[in-house]
Amino acid sequence: MNGERPVKISEITAIIKEILEGSFPSVLLEGEISNYRPSSTGHLYFTLKDDSSSISAVMFKGRSRQLAFVPRDGMLVRAKGSISVYEARGTYQIIIDSMEQAGTGDILRLLEERKQRLAREGLFDEKSKRPIPFFPERIAVITSPTGAAVRDIVQILRRRNPAIHIVILPASVQGSEAPESLARQIETANRFAMADLIIIGRGGGSLEDLLPFSDESVVRSIAASKIPVISAVGHETDWSLSDLAADVRAPTPSAAAELASPLAEDILDTIRTSISLLEQSIRGKTEKIRLMMGAFTAESLEMRFRRIAQPRLLRFDDAKEGLLEGMKKQLDTARRRLEMASAGLEGASPRAILKRGYSMVRNAESGAIIRSASEATPGTLVEIIPGEGIIFARVEEKHDEEI
Repeated sequence: MNGERPVKISEITAIIKEILEGSFPSVLLEGEISNYRPSSTGHLYFTLKDDSSSISAVMFKGRSRQLAFVPRDGMLVRAKGSISVYEARGTYQIIIDSMEQAGTGDILRLLEERKQRLAREGLFDEKSKRPIPFFPERIAVITSPTGAAVRDIVQILRRRNPAIHIVILPASVQGSEAPESLARQIETANRFAMADLIIIGRGGGSLEDLLPFSDESVVRSIAASKIPVISAVGHETDWSLSDLAADVRAPTPSAAAELASPLAEDILDTIRTSISLLEQSIRGKTEKIRLMMGAFTAESLEMRFRRIAQPRLLRFDDAKEGLLEGMKKQLDTARRRLEMASAGLEGASPRAILKRGYSMVRNAESGAIIRSASEATPGTLVEIIPGEGIIFARVEEKHDEEI
């Protein structure tokens, strides 16, 4: 190295920049989006990767406006742009001019397959969702003990309602050990009934970073939890299968803390309002009763009694008149039937027949009715009974022939 002039970093970087940018003024890459980070200014930052390599990528606002879709982690895309070297950091990246979807990435395919399979088992059924307690006395927070998420959750819970007890159940939220750690803490919280509500989550990250929250063991633990669970994984645009298995999905850990804790001042306002409404109701009813009592004089009671009794007395009189009228009609009908029957009987009596000109003849000694001339012999004393009176006669002769 003696006598050899050191090359400045800026010089070697400039050479690399010239070589790279000159060699790849336009390149078409296909890869999966990871660690997608849209900025507030409209620029899109993310990583494009395949099975073994990755490259930083940026799509500036002017180009990103032309996208026909919303990029997200795990999405497989084809991006056309140029290779650029960022000299300040000595890194290279692709500056994308245009981009189109190329299909579904491996991770998304994996998650979709797992999602469909667990859904068929009923782990995401809405009917299985448990209600979040309105006023949980104790909340278990399952997350990294050193992350920003736990600080945000604790700070918001303390601010909104200091009466709530917070139990931190530390867990790994990233890496291969995370699924087992998360599932174990959910089971621990349930086994020892440590809380009325569980918040499980972490801050934002790439789709790969959030994968533990889509692990099957974690999803099954959440679905089997007897304690209601709020899932708060990443930012609002992030998602995981834990969100589907949980009873409530919060867009962020901070939002989960707000959902879990009613504002103490709101509760007090509600109690004060309820007390005020109850007092007003009691005063109103008391005043109404007082006015009613003041209106109850002897005269008013008599008037009230008359107003109540008069209609009933009228109805009673009407009913009585109706009953008497009905009975009179029935008596008249019965009387007419009796008269008709009597007339019929009278017309059929022997006396009535005799009065029409007929007479009855009987033997005066035996009293037997003589119906035929053969029943009498000359000299027989007979009684002839016409319509009125009786005639005694003796048979002089008889003729048996039919007249």
